[in-house]
Amino acid sequence: MVRIMLNIYLEVYLVDTVILAPSEHSAVPRAANSNGFPYHGRRQLFHEIAKRAWLFEECEGEKRYRQGMVVGPTMNTSTKFSDNYEVKEELGKGAFSVVRRCVHKATAAEYAAKIINTKKLSARDFQKLEREARICRKLQHPNIVRLHDSIQEESFHYLVFDLVTGGELFEDIVAREFYSEADASHCIQQILESIAYCHQNCIVHRDLKPENLLLASKAKGAAVKLADFGLAIEVGQDTEAWFGFAGTPGYLSPEVLKKDPYGKPVDIWACGVILYILLVGYPPFWDEDQHRLYAQIKAGAYDYPSPEWDTVTPEAKSLIDSMLTVNPKKRITADQALKVPWICNRERVASVMHRQDTVDCLKKFNARRKLKGAILTTMIAARHLSSRNLLNKKEGGPPSTIKESSESSQTLDDTESDKGGQLKHENTVVRADGTATKAVPSSSLSAQKQEIVRVTQQLLDAISCKDFDVYTKLCDPAMTCFEPEALGNLIEGVEFHRFYFDYGSNNPRKGQLHTTMLNPNVHVMGEEGACIAYVRLTQFMDRNGEARTRQSQESRWATWWYDFITGGILIITPCYFLFRRLHASDMMSCLDSAL
Repeated sequence: MVRIMLNIYLEVYLVDTVILAPSEHSAVPRAANSNGFPYHGRRQLFHEIAKRAWLFEECEGEKRYRQGMVVGPTMNTSTKFSDNYEVKEELGKGAFSVVRRCVHKATAAEYAAKIINTKKLSARDFQKLEREARICRKLQHPNIVRLHDSIQEESFHYLVFDLVTGGELFEDIVAREFYSEADASHCIQQILESIAYCHQNCIVHRDLKPENLLLASKAKGAAVKLADFGLAIEVGQDTEAWFGFAGTPGYLSPEVLKKDPYGKPVDIWACGVILYILLVGYPPFWDEDQHRLYAQIKAGAYDYPSPEWDTVTPEAKSLIDSMLTVNPKKRITADQALKVPWICNRERVASVMHRQDTVDCLKKFNARRKLKGAILTTMIAARHLSSRNLLNKKEGGPPSTIKESSESSQTLDDTESDKGGQLKHENTVVRADGTATKAVPSSSLSAQKQEIVRVTQQLLDAISCKDFDVYTKLCDPAMTCFEPEALGNLIEGVEFHRFYFDYGSNNPRKGQLHTTMLNPNVHVMGEEGACIAYVRLTQFMDRNGEARTRQSQESRWATWWYDFITGGILIITPCYFLFRRLHASDMMSCLDSAL
């Protein structure tokens, strides 16, 4: 029986929702939005209905699943974005959206507009977009990025947020001249303030992580702002239920991994992980193998190793323990955490000793998380592309393309995870040999070039931070290069370069190296790959403690690598071109001179 839900009011917006019984997923809907179908043509709409987005609803403490899709907008469709706002420069870019600075024409106030290409969104994506906007409209707090406007047009949706110019909190910390335990206390206090406010309004964020902790401005002491409510959910006051597998692997709580009912405590667990990182620069749970990582989290298996934790006060460790309590019913709440003396009386309790080792470790942590996030999300984009291409082939439409680089995030949700919380269609990277035909990724040329420049900078950062793990992940194990130190001989592999990383591993000036890439020029060589040339400036402190700068001209060659995705039909699709295999010279002489 086809069930109809009508007149669902979300604030001042009216939406009609079609609910389809499982056996009738291809039926013609009996209720339609009074405004027509602004998102799809009729044929596309019927196809999206056939795909059946899952709707979750909580009613009187019991969960019910219904199948269906939202066919009408709940946003402002009467106003054009260009009538009220003037679009300025680009601030960031995602797989299906771009963020631009905009100025309100009437007030001259500056905002950040997230512009979403709705042509690329599925029915479930529309549902998530509407949920995010609805939640953001409820939240007005000094430590939360505020949504000011939401405008729907024919092909684009505009979310107008606060203009946050300070960048990521973790990136700001590593640039500070002084950082102490008391500073970490102040940071986590602001995060807890935002979470306490969300929980008071029955909102669970579900994706607390460094990428979503921003600073309002570049001014000293700028407020921490919680961002990205794309996975946030509305819950009952004290109700727990299974809302799906969602979050970022290292920050997931035990109850989510166990697929138990969950609620507000999942945010507190993530706060505990963040506080741990704020104090020592690395996470409490870490393993390259996701199964082992999840086993650590479910067991609550973390410790406080010497010597880095020896200088952390017992009060800070006690707060972490209360946050990383496996049993969510015994876990501290946000309101309770804010009353802990280490936070509310930090001047008397928290240490004010400078934590240089924490800053050094945090630099490596920042580089590693951005690399892993980039790899994973581009794999997701490639998978999404292949499924879109299959869909378009069946419908006779043109193949889809990825025109923008995806966000640097490892966020999973129940649409991207299987039973065990793994990504569906897990990609296997293989060499392109005689059994596979090389093809340049279908992203736009400008997006390719931007990605190559970005990852080249990541490689240089790995060299500067002496992070051999990140370096080897970015380089082909069989790469070839001519090194000045090799006296004119051709070097193959990465082991030759390990010496320069190990040579300075215990040097007291570790990390006192800064690399700047100037005038990068990328030339895409068709299906073979691409070449990038640039000027590299390396600043370092010599043995006498004097600042030095060295310049070198470098060129690197990148080749495209691919993954195979099987979904009943074997498909060869472009995979991430993140220099996973990079043939290049490393130019380690500057590092050698610094040591």
